[in-house]
Amino acid sequence: MFRFALGALAALLFAVPASAVEPFPSVFKTQTIKTNGTELYVRVGGQGPAVVLLHGFGDTGDMWAPIAAKLVANHTVIVPDLRGMGLSAHPDTGYTKANEARDIAVVMDALKVDKAQLVTHDIGNMVGYALAAQYPARITKWVVLDAPLPGVGNWAAQLSNPKTWHFNFYGPDEERLVAGRERIYLDRFYNELSAHPEKIDEATRAHYAMMYAKPHAMHDAFEQFKAFPQDGVDNHAFRAKGKLSLPVLALGGEKSYGAKMKVELDDVATNVQGGVIPESGHWIMEENPMATTKLVLDYLAR
Repeated sequence: MFRFALGALAALLFAVPASAVEPFPSVFKTQTIKTNGTELYVRVGGQGPAVVLLHGFGDTGDMWAPIAAKLVANHTVIVPDLRGMGLSAHPDTGYTKANEARDIAVVMDALKVDKAQLVTHDIGNMVGYALAAQYPARITKWVVLDAPLPGVGNWAAQLSNPKTWHFNFYGPDEERLVAGRERIYLDRFYNELSAHPEKIDEATRAHYAMMYAKPHAMHDAFEQFKAFPQDGVDNHAFRAKGKLSLPVLALGGEKSYGAKMKVELDDVATNVQGGVIPESGHWIMEENPMATTKLVLDYLAR
């Protein structure tokens, strides 16, 4: 009976989903930093070479806790919530990714960080490209996770993908439809864009539903998508000035962009390595945080 009890306990422990939102280590401090017309909520911890982690839609900076906990041992780790998301302020305007990149540059200035490595996911990729393109001397290495860039690469195909109907879902009536139903709306993304929706557990879903139910939060999330056409124009202009020369690691979820992420980034950068996060769809930090963390840390350590 004792052996059975131990086996049952082990089964329960290993059955716990890997995606529950983790707290950041206590060494991290939070502050609000004024940027260009708004204020960003920023987590900062550690000492050493700087790494900036940028989240995307459906998440906040909270998604990076497992990676941040490892990096903080020998890096200064900077984790903002993008404007209009999470605990950052919710301005009415400024959601082009070129402008959001300027937010991040101001955060780096406020923290007296001249250069940083960059790790990004989803909309964070778009902000990350605009940041590296506008401030090429300040970003030394970039890890890009599972999302394309507006207007470049294979973007035209994305616009006709039935799963990306949300790119054009915004406006006052759409906001009324989602108001009070934020959890239903977010569940659609977690369920349809994942390989293992069961790994995005109830605590994680409830946490982000609460964040996106904050006043004006879903409006601002829609503004991120509404800005995509202008982002495409801006990205064409960045690309016309030449490709990025910094080292880039483009990682796609096995059941999402997969190896195609390298092809996407080859269009804007000259030194791109590719990789695939196994057993994962789009939600890489929720579906396979251990593999994602290892791939990111190994690359940044090279």
